[in-house]
Amino acid sequence: MPTRRAFLQLAGTGLAAAPFVGLPHLRATFSVDGFTELRRGVGTFTARGGTIGWLLREEAVVLVDAQFPETARQCWEGIRERTDQPLNVLINTHHHGDHTAGNAALAEHAGHIVAHANVPALQRQAAGDDADAQVVADLTFDTALTLQRADETLRLTHNGAAHTGGDTVIHFEEANIAHVGDLVFNMVYPFIDIDGGASTEGWIDTLETLHERFDDDTVVIFGHGAPDAGITGGREDLLQMRDFLTALRSFVRAGTQAGTPIDEIAAADVIPGFEAYDRADWPLPLERCIRAVHREITTG
Repeated sequence: MPTRRAFLQLAGTGLAAAPFVGLPHLRATFSVDGFTELRRGVGTFTARGGTIGWLLREEAVVLVDAQFPETARQCWEGIRERTDQPLNVLINTHHHGDHTAGNAALAEHAGHIVAHANVPALQRQAAGDDADAQVVADLTFDTALTLQRADETLRLTHNGAAHTGGDTVIHFEEANIAHVGDLVFNMVYPFIDIDGGASTEGWIDTLETLHERFDDDTVVIFGHGAPDAGITGGREDLLQMRDFLTALRSFVRAGTQAGTPIDEIAAADVIPGFEAYDRADWPLPLERCIRAVHREITTG
């Protein structure tokens, strides 16, 4: 497990300028090269940024998310050590830079880049002056898309505004593994991107929908997780994330209805019942969550 110093080195300085671009990704167990196979040719790659998912079958290579250019290249080198098959498709779970900046490094290898229809515009919007340099999806969908790659069926779904306005869940149906991107921050404070179309109310609904859709055998891949909590789990972890968001909304709403100034509400140390989320090494503070929800419920 990385030390606190190593964690902060991974976090970098990008968080001040762009709230989520420099966020590291840590997991509970580490493989030598960042690759961990789960089952039936589906696994994860972790380095820096949101978790990359992958599918390697005899005639299929699929990647889910791309992290940053340097780690995307590292991932591709690892894929090349495992297969000489081309990259059929790269899927972006949403538009944030720690999931899409690596598109630029993988585009030359990918047959298509796929994302929800809102993602290209959100990606360019978030990039600001660098909008024209963004490598965005060339294939988009509105609510659902099914891809057949070799003997694996990928079911892509968008359930409405949640973490952003363009979240995609990828279910590898035969493997029964679901990559939910940043719909789950496992046991750490999440990034709630109001400017990017986030809705915590919709987020809660989406998590409940997914819990009903999956079963007890489903392995769920998360976008981010605490070192001791990991970046894979089961459908019960969807409800853990739901419960945190529900408690957060209740806490902010209660303070707002009582007339408490937002600066005082945002000064809270923890959300009662979720003290374990208060981690010194995690770069996203509770204050940012509180202010995002306050903005949502007072202007929405």
